[in-house]
Amino acid sequence: MIEAGDWDRLKDAEALAQKAAEAALAVTYEADEAFEASVMLTDDAQIRELNRTWRDKDKPTNVLSFPAPEQPGAAGPRHLGDIALAYETLVRESEEESKELAHHFAHLIVHGVLHLLGYDHEVEAEADIMEGLEVKALATLGIADPYRDMAA
Repeated sequence: MIEAGDWDRLKDAEALAQKAAEAALAVTYEADEAFEASVMLTDDAQIRELNRTWRDKDKPTNVLSFPAPEQPGAAGPRHLGDIALAYETLVRESEEESKELAHHFAHLIVHGVLHLLGYDHEVEAEADIMEGLEVKALATLGIADPYRDMAA
């Protein structure tokens, strides 16, 4: 769902989001179960509002994830939750970090899906696990390790 932002600049965003989500599921060994998630493509203003409302952080961010509660016995694919991405932040980070826009987008989708699956990065040990899964998922899409240059 495109809510706001100049998302036309990113061609085939829906197909790329699907591939990135599937890559995240595959590296977590969750790929055998049917899942679905909602992805909202928006702008900094709207994601700032979401961030303020749900996280008490009055600033825009690149991606937010909202895990859905499990619905035991529900028919159909399991709804993991919702992911929201901010266009301006995505573009700015891509330019600052010299990353292809599509690659950074895929990374944020993978990151968001991992959050929906319960992974986190607040504690260093958990961050190492989550980052390792991200790198592995992105490699299946032909995308280089996004943390490699940041460690230098």
